[in-house]
Amino acid sequence: MFMQNKVAWVTGGGTGIGRATSLELARRGAIVVVSYSQSREDAESAVRMIAEEGGRAAAFKADVTRESEVNELAERIAARYGSIDLLVNNASVTRHIPMSDLDSATEEVWDELYAVNVKGMFTCAKAAAPRMKKNKSGAIVNVGSIAGLTGVGSSIPYAVSKAAVHGLTKSLAQALAPEIRVNCVAPGAVATRWWQGREETMNALIGKLPLQRIATPEDIAQIICSLLEQEAVTGQILTADAGQTL
Repeated sequence: MFMQNKVAWVTGGGTGIGRATSLELARRGAIVVVSYSQSREDAESAVRMIAEEGGRAAAFKADVTRESEVNELAERIAARYGSIDLLVNNASVTRHIPMSDLDSATEEVWDELYAVNVKGMFTCAKAAAPRMKKNKSGAIVNVGSIAGLTGVGSSIPYAVSKAAVHGLTKSLAQALAPEIRVNCVAPGAVATRWWQGREETMNALIGKLPLQRIATPEDIAQIICSLLEQEAVTGQILTADAGQTL
């Protein structure tokens, strides 16, 4: 198995897509590092679930906007497990602001979303890359969004930040080749806890989608793991949206 005993670091790995990816990586044989900023209970719950299924995992706290914390975590991972082989840059945040409300897209909002969604992914990749380069092999998957492709999303800063993630993916793929592959998955609507209380909106969307379904976190996790395994693919943005952008 490709992932057997590979060390996989998943940022925001305790909830949603990150949690599903952590579990799927473990099922494929990886040793999983579930990192979190605030969701400690969720991260530790994911680790317990992995252990119950016979896998290996640990939870560590690190704020991806703080380079010192990211670097310290990368050192701890390498010291404990010997290396970092795979990175899933999943941690991200948003603010729900009507697209037409430009005044509410404040400097604070822009700075917060870019710090986590873009700079945070770069910082984690920069911390993991030397370990991968040393092994002459590694793979990174960034989690983007169709908001970065369409320009429409929960807010303008969010959509633009995800477009930047797509650009970052291509730049890192160039910068880290040939040893490290870098790809991106761009999900559409995903049935995470973000949809709780918004079921009516979700059901209305389903009726407009060619596949007549909303993707699950597990769907996206399968795609992320597949991209990590594909040794002939780099610099690609894979849309996973049940045909929403079609």
